[in-house]
Amino acid sequence: MPMASFAGYLKSAVLALFLSLLAATSSFADEVKFSSELLTITSTGGRKHQFTVDLAVTPAQRERGLMFRKSMGRDAGMLFDFGESRPVMMWMKNTDLPLDMLFIGKNGSIHRIHHNAVPYSEDIISSNGSVMYVLELNGGTAAALGIHEGDRVSSRQIGNVN
Repeated sequence: MPMASFAGYLKSAVLALFLSLLAATSSFADEVKFSSELLTITSTGGRKHQFTVDLAVTPAQRERGLMFRKSMGRDAGMLFDFGESRPVMMWMKNTDLPLDMLFIGKNGSIHRIHHNAVPYSEDIISSNGSVMYVLELNGGTAAALGIHEGDRVSSRQIGNVN
């Protein structure tokens, strides 16, 4: 095979590989589906706030999270279930929306709130201790509703619905 033909063949092969990888990445993103459920946050004063949350319970769902979403309903969010209590680290890579991150212990108590995480930031946001869940809400929601550390989150996924 002449050198010019080989170079053209090699360019075509590299382009085909790149397009295959791009298609596989896109289809992976499209295949991640979430179920949802109602979740309630009860303040220490007894005030209740209900949200409909998508559940991120598999590794693929947790990896995808709210990335690439352009909007989210006012009373919507995503609950990440890590399956065990442990230190958790989150980031905002490929996330268009500012988010409040509520780090929640196994019993449903809010351990820490990170307010208004910056879209697209790759800074690490730590739970600062062991938690089992992270609830992501639209940025500013926790402050607007008076949600604080120590408030309780209940849902079927957490397993503490009365």
